[in-house]
Amino acid sequence: MATGGKTRGPIDDAGLVIVDKPAGVTSHDVVRGCRKIFDTRRVGHAGTLDPMATGVLVIGIERATKLMGLLQGTDKTYTATVRLGAATTTDDAEGEQVSAAPAGHLTEADWAPHIAALTGRITQVPSTVSAIKVDGRRAHDRVRDGEEITLAGRPVRVDRFDVHAARHTGEFTDLDVVVDCSAGTYIRALARDLGAALGVGGHLTALRRTRVGAFTLDEAETIETVTARATVTLPIDDAVRAAFPLRAIDHDQAESISQGRWLEPVGIPGVYGVEDPDGRVIALLKESGRRAASVMVVRPATLR
Repeated sequence: MATGGKTRGPIDDAGLVIVDKPAGVTSHDVVRGCRKIFDTRRVGHAGTLDPMATGVLVIGIERATKLMGLLQGTDKTYTATVRLGAATTTDDAEGEQVSAAPAGHLTEADWAPHIAALTGRITQVPSTVSAIKVDGRRAHDRVRDGEEITLAGRPVRVDRFDVHAARHTGEFTDLDVVVDCSAGTYIRALARDLGAALGVGGHLTALRRTRVGAFTLDEAETIETVTARATVTLPIDDAVRAAFPLRAIDHDQAESISQGRWLEPVGIPGVYGVEDPDGRVIALLKESGRRAASVMVVRPATLR
């Protein structure tokens, strides 16, 4: 692509779009919209949000789609409203009510011990209408086709499960909560399990994701803003700098890693970026034993 007389390179248009997803649309709807806005098929997202949910949806454009798998595994933060007193087929307000029990009498003394039991490293059974694949098909598709499925429990980590406000609404008790958790944690499953532990049933009536890894609502933009501007929120270099630690390397090391070779480790834990003297991120590395090998090459030699 040529812009203003200059020939753009293969990663010049790559980067992240941090969207504040509205309610009533799917994550794939946002991806489909970004494909039109940026005129490319190379668009992906770092973690699905249910149609009812709002908030941070990280979208990768062009070569930044290769970052999605790494960002999807980062910790997340949510605000939500848990309604105690009814269970639904979907564990949220979009499902049909399957049971109800008076919950207007509940107090902090009732729910606090059960919230504590749902905090830390726990085994969680995802909702049957989740996007988890069962024999190659999404669980929610199988349920929609009338199948009865049972999902296995999975280890997740809930670092914070705080109640910020409580309201009694007739026979219901609504709890406004904040949850910090590992990737793969289902907030509606927390609502379901809290209600079940209290013997009254529970489901979500609101869910908003406020953080995905390093990216928060402070960077998030409405779909309308993204459409009007039609440029990424963060170019790929800035995206890596925001999300990962950085290691400075020289030109010879940059050339080596761009050709798929490895570097000497320097003791940085986890995944980190390497930046050449010109301020360009060359790759993301992870150290193991005597090697710091690439998990993603941002600028392979074949693209230069």
